[in-house]
Parts: sequence; structure tokens; C-alpha cells
Amino acid sequence: MSQQLRSSRSNQKKKRRRIRPIVLWIFTPLLVIALSAAAYGTFLYNKAESAINKSYKPVDVASKRIVKPNPKLDNVSILLMGVDDSQTRHFGTGTRTDALMVVTLNKKENSVKMLSIPRDSYVAIPGRSKKTKINEANAYGGTKLAIETVQDLLDVPVDYYVKMNFNAFLDVVDALGGINVNVPYALSEQDSKDRPDAIHLKSGMQHLNSEEALALARTRHKDNDIQRGLRQQQILKAILKKAVSVDSIPKEGKVIEAVGKNMETSLTFDDIKSLISYTTSSKGLDFTTLHVDGKDSTIGGVYYYQLDPHSLANAKLELQSSLNTESAESTNAETFSNTDKEASNS
Repeated sequence: MSQQLRSSRSNQKKKRRRIRPIVLWIFTPLLVIALSAAAYGTFLYNKAESAINKSYKPVDVASKRIVKPNPKLDNVSILLMGVDDSQTRHFGTGTRTDALMVVTLNKKENSVKMLSIPRDSYVAIPGRSKKTKINEANAYGGTKLAIETVQDLLDVPVDYYVKMNFNAFLDVVDALGGINVNVPYALSEQDSKDRPDAIHLKSGMQHLNSEEALALARTRHKDNDIQRGLRQQQILKAILKKAVSVDSIPKEGKVIEAVGKNMETSLTFDDIKSLISYTTSSKGLDFTTLHVDGKDSTIGGVYYYQLDPHSLANAKLELQSSLNTESAESTNAETFSNTDKEASNS
């Protein structure tokens, strides 16, 4: 492994326990289901199992693994797909992904590595003659093509996927009867139906309904991505606090139902139960967030994000190492060499 790769890998490891902002509306429903089923007994356990069974939609994708992993014993990867859905954007049908995140879970280290892939990344999509934005993959070929594109880009297996839309976030907050959040500044935002200036909020602590909470989570007009991430973490904490409160016990059934109708996943209920063991380990979870550097680019009058080949190679190595996939270092070294040559020739 080159010294440059080692140095970059070391720098990546310093970025621990910083949850990427976009996980807010993808992870929230799963967390609520897990907490509800674990805390409130047989009835909600059965309801959670039913919701996951209804959401179960396996996809026939050629795997990069020889043997299918067992999440109870093996390291696994999950592709989290966020779809910015509304009444005018039919979930899963010709819709672009608003977020793509690869999560790897390592049993021995009890570690989680998360890589967010910029939605405008300029990549090759299997079966397409020209490179385009990675968020187009779902529009062209649904979940199957999105998974194939990510596997090809990162050279790692995608063992499972979870696909969620904004309706899940809205329904969860509605089912909980709203949440209490401190709004940092007055704002005007569009609503989930894309109507401009439909939501108006004043600054200060207040009780927000689902549309107001979503507007606060999405707005980006008065601050940067870091501050946006802090806002979203604040909203996530408010949701979880409300979800596990005694007052919310009668509402948990509706919360679980809301998730069941707004999610698609290849995880079974048994798979999800096995993954919850990560959060109950005495060692505690070791989070590492990864990123891929790049540069803004305009090609044919269209904006793209061109991934830096060195940074991409480092991210691949981190994920491959987490999964302990065979010949990870040699695969990455070859990829690094090829992408470096491509960059030099362009």
C-alpha cells in the first residue's frame, strides 16, 4: 500500500462519530421501530415484524461475494437510498435518489463506516453509453441499477439495501403528534409538495408539526452544510426522545405502520434484529464517516461533481477493509493506479 494511501487512510479515521446529516430521515424510522419493538412488548414486536415483512422487497443483483453473508456472524454492507418523494414524484418509479450512503458493519471491531456519495457524482452507469449523475441510476433502472452502479463504483459488495422516502419522516412525526425543537432563525420554506414559501417559522423553541419539521431539516438558505447537519441531529434527537417517552406508547403502532408503507428493503426482520446487537454491545459503536473529495464541473452545460481518483481509491480501501473482502488492498491498488492514469491523461 502506498504511503499516500496510508496517510489519507489515517486522516479518514480521525473523523469518528460525526453522523452525516442525510442519515436523519433514512435512519429515523428504523431507529423508532427498533426502540419500539425492544421497549414495549409483544404487541409492538409483532407489529414491527409485520411492517418489515410488508417492506421486504429483495432485488436480484449479481453479488460480488461468493457466499452470501450471515449478518449474525459476518461483516455486511447496506446501501441506504433516500428518495425525495412527493405526490408529483412516484416513489421508486423514475425517481432520482436524493441520497446514497454505503454503510459497512464490522462484527469484530463493532464498527460502522459510512460513505455518502454526492448525488451529482459523475459516474458510469451499467448499460448507459455515457457517464452521468449517479442519482440517475434509480430513475433509469430502479433499485437494481442503483445497487449495480454503486458496486461498480466502489468495488465492494452491496449485501442489503434500505430505500426510504420523505413521507416516512412526515408520517413518523405526525404519528408522534409533533416534536419540540429550537428553531435557530426565522425562515420561509417550501413544503413536501414543493409549494414555495408554504412554511413560515419564527425563531425559538416551539412545537413543530411534520411539515414544519421537514422544512427545518431541509432548509439551507441561511447557513452551511455543517450547521444544517447540527439542525438535523437536533431534530433526530427530538424524534427519538418523543418516541421513547411514556406518553408516546399508545402512538407507537401508528409510527410503525407509517414506516411499513414508506420503506422498501432487502433486510428481513431477523436480519434487522441481528443488526441491533451492534447497539447493545458493551464495547459501544465506533463510527467513522468517510467522504470522497472532488471538484465542481460543467459538461455540456450540466453541473456534475467529478470524484477525485485518489480520494475515491482511499474510500474504497476503507470499505473493503471494513468488510474484509478478499484481496482488498490489491484491488484498491490496481484501481488507484488505473484512475490515476485516467486523471493524468484527461
